[in-house]
Amino acid sequence: QTISIAKAGITTVLNSRTSVLAAANPPSGRYDDLKTAQDNIDMQTTILSRFDLIFIVKDNREFSRDMDIASHVIKIHAFANANTRDRKASKGDNWLKRYIQYCRTVCHPRLSDSAATLLQESYVKIRQDMRRQANENGEAAAVPITVRQLEAIVRLSEALAKMKLSHVANDNHVMEAIRLFNNATMDAARSGINQHMNLTPEMAQAETQIKRRMGIGS
Repeated sequence: QTISIAKAGITTVLNSRTSVLAAANPPSGRYDDLKTAQDNIDMQTTILSRFDLIFIVKDNREFSRDMDIASHVIKIHAFANANTRDRKASKGDNWLKRYIQYCRTVCHPRLSDSAATLLQESYVKIRQDMRRQANENGEAAAVPITVRQLEAIVRLSEALAKMKLSHVANDNHVMEAIRLFNNATMDAARSGINQHMNLTPEMAQAETQIKRRMGIGS
């Protein structure tokens, strides 16, 4: 992956061999299900298109889930010293880290012909679906589907093959990569209600009153 720079009369292309993990909050502080994804994300499409996967993580108010989270946080603080000793003891036996390093070193998979065809057809279908959704809603999706997303699915497919020490990314790897992409980025692009539906004056007034009385995320 590369990045183009055109600053101060300097035009060049640089390699960007790095991974970026970023997190951000919605403008209102909580994800508002009464707004579209574009209103909740509120970031430039040029930035969003550079991420391979985009996940929307909601803080739903559920008693059992809140109890599990609270219990986990309390245990972390209660057994902090014991966890530190355990990490020191297992530092030389970190097999997962060594396995990942081994996969990166010895395995460099490439797409098979059938996987490339499947990926091409899936990408075209995703583009058609997003174009149809944009025509129905009257606005572009919050997460644009461009060639960058095609490259993202290719990287995911090759990474899945690399995890299995396979030198060829086959149809199964592509299908799993597309599943991850659909459950992450595509769900983010389609989330939220349709703001362009035809509302009667009574429905619009009722919606306004509900928004005033209900807290975001309640």
